[in-house]
Amino acid sequence: MDHFLFRDGVLHAEDVPVPEIAAQVGTPFYVYSTATLTRHFRLFQEALDGLDHMVCFAVKSNGNLAVLRTLGNLGAGMDVVSGGEYLRAKAAGVPGERIVFSGVGKTAAEIRLALEGGIRQFNVESEPELRVISAIASELGLEAPVALRVNPDVDARTHEKIATGKSENKFGIPIARARAVYAEAAALPGIRVAGVDVHIGSQLTDLAPFEAAFLKVRELTQALREDGHTITRLDLGGGLGIPYARSNEAPPLPIEYGQVIRRTLGDMGCEIEIEPGRLISGNAGILVSSVIYLKEGEGRDFLILDAAMNDLVRPSMYGAHHDIVPVIEPAPGVDQRPYDIVGPVCETGDTFARARDLPPLAAGDLVAFRSAGAYGAVMASEYNTRPLIPEVLVNGDQFAVIRARPSFDEILGRDTIPEWL
Repeated sequence: MDHFLFRDGVLHAEDVPVPEIAAQVGTPFYVYSTATLTRHFRLFQEALDGLDHMVCFAVKSNGNLAVLRTLGNLGAGMDVVSGGEYLRAKAAGVPGERIVFSGVGKTAAEIRLALEGGIRQFNVESEPELRVISAIASELGLEAPVALRVNPDVDARTHEKIATGKSENKFGIPIARARAVYAEAAALPGIRVAGVDVHIGSQLTDLAPFEAAFLKVRELTQALREDGHTITRLDLGGGLGIPYARSNEAPPLPIEYGQVIRRTLGDMGCEIEIEPGRLISGNAGILVSSVIYLKEGEGRDFLILDAAMNDLVRPSMYGAHHDIVPVIEPAPGVDQRPYDIVGPVCETGDTFARARDLPPLAAGDLVAFRSAGAYGAVMASEYNTRPLIPEVLVNGDQFAVIRARPSFDEILGRDTIPEWL
């Protein structure tokens, strides 16, 4: 469920007509719904109600400070994967004790930053990383809480580029080697073993891979306790999918995901950490674009928009589907026709959809890409010297620009021409 609904034939973001935002901000732009962010975060809280837990929002899915502040004010922790994301979480007002640092390539500078600024835990992905954390923590006279990320070799049944839990993926320590690595961690100075971490992928639409991974975590936790380790936290990652195509069968609900956690790990006496991103922010945002041209091709018609692959790369990178709807609702019974929906970037890959049925549209008409709140703006670029597009947050009948469109002078001003030129 989201809060982007038609009223009197006009798409609204909560109580704000989308054309009103377009008139003030200009297209293309992203708009996020406070009500949807809040509802989806609370669904996870309710799913784990009664268990000691923390819901840590995956900052990589949407890193806008206003989005992070909205969720942080609700009590969310943050899952970060870079020093920059760590600083974003802190800038949004989230304290270090609610920030989990994940990722396979943490640099010494990033580790030092988090230790000095405060951190809930590092999710450690390799023995070399563990040793670097130990050395820096010892130098600072601090103790670094860690959970070792284990790779359970479970097929998440998702897109190959966002699967993270199979043996051939770069993530985590092979679960067969975990006990030996935990023994090393316990012996290193500056390290406090806090828990076990697992994450098997993104956009999962089946609970069976979660259950298989969680059962392996259970077995490992029992073995680690037999080895003398105190395991107090189980970080189960994120990955629960959303329905990008409204006609498709809906993925499992957070409450069903919570039932799997309760069934497999609820009696382990551990605090449960989860790291959802997409399910909280995905359907909380849309991308709004204007039609530039309708172009008749050989056997196909092209709808050329002012949004492009640099604004929303998911269709080009992953072959991903986003529902695309006119902002002004067509009259009942209007005939639809197939369009190839494309952007202006000089790449054939700048294609959002092929042969997508839409009602007749004209230059200047507005369309909205649904489910664009996750992995949209955060993955955008200035390819073709196209400015990053604005982000807008709606709260009831109010809206505010939470990231402005940079001017061309600002973009060009970042470059420096050497004196010899």
